Amino acid sequence: MLTEIFIKNEEWASNINRMHPGFLSGLIKGQHPDYLVIGCSDSRVPLNEIMGLRPGEMFVHRNIANLVLHSDMNCQSIIEYAVASLKVKHIIVCGHYECGGIKAAMDFPGHCLIDNWLASIRDLYQCHKAEIEAFSHEKEKENLLCEFNVGAQVFNVCQTKIVQSAWKSGQKLTVHGLIYDLESGLLKDLNLCISNLDEICHMHKLF
Repeated sequence: MLTEIFIKNEEWASNINRMHPGFLSGLIKGQHPDYLVIGCSDSRVPLNEIMGLRPGEMFVHRNIANLVLHSDMNCQSIIEYAVASLKVKHIIVCGHYECGGIKAAMDFPGHCLIDNWLASIRDLYQCHKAEIEAFSHEKEKENLLCEFNVGAQVFNVCQTKIVQSAWKSGQKLTVHGLIYDLESGLLKDLNLCISNLDEICHMHKLF
């Protein structure tokens, strides 16, 4: 039933072994990634490929619209494991333009279960409504909300106890916000870079 998948898998493994002998067998010794990337589930955003990273170099969490919710135990557990056990040096929240989750959140008519998941994005839209609606084209509005959403998730990462505990203990850890342009294939730095507790508003510090 999945013949094409298995054929492509064999080709991939063969190419890796030819170009980098011993690379795959070396992966069984464990993983030591420098990066945790929190991205969108969109099939058009292959995180390893767009960042030029090989297997073992990136720990990944993906969900619709790259959200970091305090109620999402999956995401929170991944952040904890990446920071406390893997000792990643960077957490990257990577959004992308043309995000279906962002479009659905702005679309307001019901989308069944996903409405609950996207509630925080609708709240974000309301907070920045004047700035967003100042643009005349829908694409520009959506792109700006995509960027605001990345910023909000960077903030949510920095609010987690595990990240703040790491900073308090002196662990080197930086949280970044990036966005991917599907059309150009390029990443855009949103200039969101937080490396210590002093860069967080006092009211949001847990220590």
